[in-house]
Amino acid sequence: MSLQAATSSESRTVLKVVRGRAASDGAGVKLMRVIGGPSVPDLDPFLLLDEFRSDEAADYMAGFPDHPHRGFETVTYMLAGRMRHGDHKGNVGLLRPGSVQWMTAGRGIIHSEMPEQENGLMWGFQLWVNLPAKDKMIEPRYQEFAPEAIPEADFDGTRVRVIAGRVGNVEGPVRAVATEPLYVDVALLPNATFDVPVTAGHAAFAYVFEGAVEIAGKVINRGELAVLGDGAAVSLKTGGEAGRLILVAGKPLREPVAKYGPFVMNTQQQLREAIADFNEGRF
Repeated sequence: MSLQAATSSESRTVLKVVRGRAASDGAGVKLMRVIGGPSVPDLDPFLLLDEFRSDEAADYMAGFPDHPHRGFETVTYMLAGRMRHGDHKGNVGLLRPGSVQWMTAGRGIIHSEMPEQENGLMWGFQLWVNLPAKDKMIEPRYQEFAPEAIPEADFDGTRVRVIAGRVGNVEGPVRAVATEPLYVDVALLPNATFDVPVTAGHAAFAYVFEGAVEIAGKVINRGELAVLGDGAAVSLKTGGEAGRLILVAGKPLREPVAKYGPFVMNTQQQLREAIADFNEGRF
């Protein structure tokens, strides 16, 4: 099914296919780093994509204790398990299966993300999205949505959950994000086709996390990320098995990037200021 007439010249191609690399973060949480490694160090405006997935408590129980962020946004999308977050300003929340937290760190936040379970499957994604220079020092904020607040639509058997952006008449709940993102979870039945409209000129990627999906004529398997070329639509197709993926797009910032751990600024001087502000308790 196509939601928007798109000629072959408008459809995006697959520029590159990469697999995630095993990594660890926080207090030793095991994960797969898909964006942010040697193959795809970044994809302006996207800085990092991690998939965490394990049913071994030892892989995730240590969680992500208090740590700082400045200058970008973190997007956590839970598929299974429960994660409780809190910050130095007293904000707390619980992410359940299907829920989303879009956190704008802005000028600085110190927060923790800790599993609220001792066994069972913990599965989800964390995406880092850069902020433009003019927004690096805005006040931090959260946009957090329970599973029932994420709209879903069924298009001839293809189920789409819209976290940010719009697919057809369905609009995601995330608002006022400078990079004008599209973030959708697409589940296709076997032998299905589906074209997703994507703003031309925006950077885009698709990550398959169940089965296999043919994207622009190329089969992308579970655990693979497709970096997409430009165009107005992304063509998806399945064969004899179902497939599920996240498709993400956003407006490139085309600004200098200076990174050091959890700080993402535009200059080395701004990085030094961020480190000093954190060390001296000015977050």
